[in-house]
Amino acid sequence: MIPFNRASCGDKEKLYISKAIANGTYSGDGEFVEKCHLWFRENFNTKGMLVTSCTHALEMSAILTGIQPGDEVIMPSFTYVSTANAFVLMGVRIVFVDIRPDTLNINEDLVEAAITPKTKAIVVVHYGGNACEMNTLTEIAQKYNLRLIEDNAAGIMAKYKNRFLGTIGDMGCISFHETKNIQCGEGGALLINKEEFFDRAEVIRFKGTNRKAFLNGIVDKYTWVDLGSNYAMNELSASFLYAQLEIAFEITQERIAKWQQYYERLMSLDAIELPYVSAENQQNGHVFYIKTRDNINRDKLIQFLRENGILSVFHYIPLHSSPAGKKWGIFSGKDNFTTRESERLLRLPLFQSITNQEIDYICSKVKEFFSA
Repeated sequence: MIPFNRASCGDKEKLYISKAIANGTYSGDGEFVEKCHLWFRENFNTKGMLVTSCTHALEMSAILTGIQPGDEVIMPSFTYVSTANAFVLMGVRIVFVDIRPDTLNINEDLVEAAITPKTKAIVVVHYGGNACEMNTLTEIAQKYNLRLIEDNAAGIMAKYKNRFLGTIGDMGCISFHETKNIQCGEGGALLINKEEFFDRAEVIRFKGTNRKAFLNGIVDKYTWVDLGSNYAMNELSASFLYAQLEIAFEITQERIAKWQQYYERLMSLDAIELPYVSAENQQNGHVFYIKTRDNINRDKLIQFLRENGILSVFHYIPLHSSPAGKKWGIFSGKDNFTTRESERLLRLPLFQSITNQEIDYICSKVKEFFSA
């Protein structure tokens, strides 16, 4: 069986974990956490904080926006539950907006109509590492004095008009789950792009205490001063992650090449739609999906591929159709594409160690299915 995902682990990961163990600092903010933080400063020109998951990065961003119970936050319904959950935990009502059928990202032209006096933030999701239309979204956020959060769980190293995703809004949230291009099993990062959030983010990350100020000698003891939780990544995970960050550019180019191989092998197949990427943006080869005629066609293809040793999967069930989504959210306008596109989408295996021969075999089976 060709799996949908196979996490990578090289010699450097093992070496750095051994070094972290030898250092004797396991709980976090040791040598490798600081190396990762420096990597973000040097490569993304922003302050990146390692956290335990992208979910927790989103929770931190929700706290940092200063939202209150009864406020509203705009986001797409076609996303993972963490995008909404982080804000619902703060007592917020979610306002879902339809997606674009080409990129599967939030439709920037529908956002303004969803804004009310209660709106405090816009959360965009770069689906599969393919950029949202950030210039328009930034203009809307500035016009209405709203916070702009990038859920960039899958988009590390991808770019919008030559700017790294996650560095454009007020904050960006990244996942290092084992299914992502750059991973450490479980982990995440919060990118903080506005200096006004720096100090409070340190407090929130350390359980709501001013421990960072204490460690820096600014105060003689530390205490509870704000909301927060235990969001800091441990040193062993950071050591594994740093080995991957060191070759992040190389990993990205390899992934894009495999993505391109899929695209070229399947572009002549009229029965499916292939992913769309704007020529002025750069995706990161995180996911290769196809869209079939409908969910019946898709489910039959998933079964056919499984019978031929290939594990393919669909993706998000739209949040607005879920029990929790109905309880804590509303849909603004019409659902023209969110449900329709989610029912047509099928993701094919794509991971760092997948071979050209495996991709060719998968494409041959996709073609075989439709030729029948």
